[in-house]
Amino acid sequence: MKELEKCEICPHMCKINRNIGKIGRCKCNNKIKIALATVHNYEEPCISGKNGSGTIFFTNCNLNCIYCQNYKISQQGKGYEITIEELANIMLEEQEKKVNNINLVTPTMYAYQIIEAIKLAKSRGLYIPIIYNTNGYENIKTIKALNGYIDVYLPDLKYYSNELSKKYSKIDNYFKYAIEAIKEMYKQVGMPVFNENGIIRRGVIIRHLVLPNHIQNSKHILKWIKENMPEDIYVSVMAQYFPTYKAKEDNLLNRKLNKKEYKEIEEFLYTLNIKNGYIQELGEHEEEYVPDF
Repeated sequence: MKELEKCEICPHMCKINRNIGKIGRCKCNNKIKIALATVHNYEEPCISGKNGSGTIFFTNCNLNCIYCQNYKISQQGKGYEITIEELANIMLEEQEKKVNNINLVTPTMYAYQIIEAIKLAKSRGLYIPIIYNTNGYENIKTIKALNGYIDVYLPDLKYYSNELSKKYSKIDNYFKYAIEAIKEMYKQVGMPVFNENGIIRRGVIIRHLVLPNHIQNSKHILKWIKENMPEDIYVSVMAQYFPTYKAKEDNLLNRKLNKKEYKEIEEFLYTLNIKNGYIQELGEHEEEYVPDF
């Protein structure tokens, strides 16, 4: 595949030849690697609904988040290699389970292989919406290449400051790349469109995970969304953070959100008057939402 010859798929722009087995920052070569394909019931209500989301968890990642809840696959590489044809078959198998959509989790590194798999699957009868569930660290050129193949974009918008993105995910210019990508996503698919059962068919939902001791970061992110995105934008504010992986050793991230932090974000959200979206309830068993890889 020509796009892998001098890889510039994500903002790291490693320029290595993945076709001959070389690996860049994301630890990927020219093979697709996944950890799990399953019916997932813990996404936003408009994604999971009653029938669940046909979710494919891709192995590896172009971020190195110290608090990653899926670190066994994103950082430790757990998973197995499949071909483009096998990926297409997995999509069709999930559809047969009557799921609402195909949910591609951490797909960035495999974007061009995914395009080929979607073409193949659609030629064989795939018709349900396809979700691109991304950490947000995207090259706008890659997002443009996905135009017409992706129905729903579900990007994270993690950090406002470069200091935080370097400290917690070991990347530069996260905010710059993420907002460029999100604007392109919105340009392609617009505001969410739902079916008669309230299940999303098309559109963008911006996700933001609130980190303990970093409420100001969340406020900056939400304020930017309010001031820079269309008024009808959907936002999903997640409170499911729990310390895992290397976050247990960080004195600011080694606990869950507390009620005071949650209340502060909730009130700020209402102050901004962002009309559409979701705010996750503060729970006690967030670990249960993570699949067993």
